[in-house]
Amino acid sequence: MTEAPTTQVVDRLLDAAQILLARKGIRATTVSEVAEEAGVSRAWLYRHFPDKSTLLGAAIVRLSDSYWNDARAELDTLDTFTDQLVAGVRIGRRTYDDPGALPLRLRMTEPEEFAACAGAGVSGLVPDLASFWLPYVRAASERGEIHAGHDLTEVAEWVARVLITLGTIPGETLDADDPAAILRHMRRFVLPGLRNDPLGES
Repeated sequence: MTEAPTTQVVDRLLDAAQILLARKGIRATTVSEVAEEAGVSRAWLYRHFPDKSTLLGAAIVRLSDSYWNDARAELDTLDTFTDQLVAGVRIGRRTYDDPGALPLRLRMTEPEEFAACAGAGVSGLVPDLASFWLPYVRAASERGEIHAGHDLTEVAEWVARVLITLGTIPGETLDADDPAAILRHMRRFVLPGLRNDPLGES
């Protein structure tokens, strides 16, 4: 029997891990199930991944990279920070439908298991999202959409917290699935605060 190329086997294993993570989560997924889903033996799996944490961590990292790259590609087509924020809410609302957003779900539903697999360095949702938004915050500042006196790193973290809230916590006065409502919300409440002098001198 001819052995499949290493990259092909790894891709099959990561694809299988992704399917099972989406279906069962981290805790309930076993190495044996991943091997069976991928159509390889456990011994063959262990040639590439020494344990469950390494295997599922690799799948999570691959999914995370895909998710952030797709989100960046979408935001990069938009010209204003306001439009990017509205799109950010929409992207966040897709978290439970988009396979690429699976790491975000796992991070919220199984935080300890997620940290063990993906590593504590990538387990912080707010810091990750703030880092993602920081280049867009800087560009908005350069275009004059954000007051120059703001600490842009602080703004990026605040944006991350706002978007997480809008994307995950339902409310009574704002329909987070209505782009027009989100746009009004950004224009009324979010952007005015970012345009003002943070020291109250303007």
